[in-house]
Amino acid sequence: MNIYAIRVIYKYEMLRAWETSMQSFASPVLSTVLYFVVFGSAIGGRIDNVEGVDYGSFIVPGLMMLALLTQSIANASFGIFFPKFTGTIYEILSAPISVPEIIIGYVGAAATKSVIIGLIILATAGFFVPLHIAHPGWMILFLLLTCVSFSLFGFIIGLWAQDFEKLQLIPMLVITPLVFLGGSFYSVNMLPPAWQVVTLFNPVVYLISGFRWSFFEVADVSVALSLAIILVFMLACLILVWWMFKTGYRLKQ
Repeated sequence: MNIYAIRVIYKYEMLRAWETSMQSFASPVLSTVLYFVVFGSAIGGRIDNVEGVDYGSFIVPGLMMLALLTQSIANASFGIFFPKFTGTIYEILSAPISVPEIIIGYVGAAATKSVIIGLIILATAGFFVPLHIAHPGWMILFLLLTCVSFSLFGFIIGLWAQDFEKLQLIPMLVITPLVFLGGSFYSVNMLPPAWQVVTLFNPVVYLISGFRWSFFEVADVSVALSLAIILVFMLACLILVWWMFKTGYRLKQ
């Protein structure tokens, strides 16, 4: 394992984030606070609690998950797309560094940035509503698995995208709607029975449900199922990344 190569990629990506800290950290946190204020004030005034949890507190895990998914994808996709765009990707591919080392460097940096954003949002939410994390260990586990899995997914998007428009296509048209329809601001049990069945086909439901359980011991689906879904998704992303590097898909053009 070439630790030096991993460290160079990781440090470069982290330095790029610190140099653009307003965009990398302040912007997603500010957006989440605005969501929290708007939804907490507009809807929270009409809904006292959801499944025994104050509505303002109930939406915190959903808001964190919204930020984690979008930022993990954005950080990882841009991190690998930019070397492709500038042509420096060939220097990385020709260097004495293996595919796992490249993935660890880029995905590790993207996941680290997302974890930092998630923790900042959690700390910020504590100024608005009382928060009690019932299972801190499980919360950290779901946080890390989500950041790593969707950083891998963003890495795939960065390899697949051929221009900046395609880089934003999947996050804007697929991921964001799935998060909003995945129980970020409501419980699936509040929906009519038919819509509950439809919602269960949304994979983001399982992520939000497991993450929310770690806070309030309230879940829309089985916690074991939530954990299994995210592990399967991570494995699928790893297999796809391995295939893309093995075949040189959009890397050796």
